[in-house]
Amino acid sequence: MRKYYDEQKNQLAELYCNCCGKKIKTENGTIMEGVFPAHVLWGYFSGKDGERHQFDLCEDCYDKWVAAFQIPPETELENELL
Repeated sequence: MRKYYDEQKNQLAELYCNCCGKKIKTENGTIMEGVFPAHVLWGYFSGKDGERHQFDLCEDCYDKWVAAFQIPPETELENELL
């Protein structure tokens, strides 16, 4: 869950894991630890047609979530994180 200083959502004020509620460290609007941001616009043929969902998971909750997958996520190492 993200909280912003302004209605235009220009600067992040606080960030919380939607799963466990942990406050994720931020400094001056910059996220300072691992977080998984999810954004999805549900399309046709779903029970959520036209709904936009977004949430954030801390790294611990992400690890627990993907550990339950029958098929693990594909991963590859990036050389630069810019």
